[in-house]
Amino acid sequence: MSDLRLLDLKIRTHGLSLVGISCEIKTSVLLEGCAVAHFNFVGDSIIGHDVNIEAGAIVANHYNERKDDTVYVNIDGKRVSTGLHKFGSLVGDDCRIGANAVLSPGTLLKPQTIVKRLELVEQDPQSCDM
Repeated sequence: MSDLRLLDLKIRTHGLSLVGISCEIKTSVLLEGCAVAHFNFVGDSIIGHDVNIEAGAIVANHYNERKDDTVYVNIDGKRVSTGLHKFGSLVGDDCRIGANAVLSPGTLLKPQTIVKRLELVEQDPQSCDM
């Protein structure tokens, strides 16, 4: 059995980044020192310096369960449209994302954020003031 790493031609890596087996990285930027373990999906995202993403974590880029699938982000409690139907996450430098965690579309993680194993990060801007 061969190792599978599906890397979209539109990804960019800056410096040395590690991508494990059975990962899909789509239309994303991985900055130096980033490590994406095995069995992960990272879509339409920017992953900062020295970020570690443990096995099975998902950086989702699309809401297929919503009628309006436009991705919004929460900036200082304000709902801001990205104008995109596919937008993943902006992950700050030195973040740690635990095994099997899920970052919902539009997630913004400040530097040094720790996401626990099995945690769902849902920064649902629909609940923010408009």
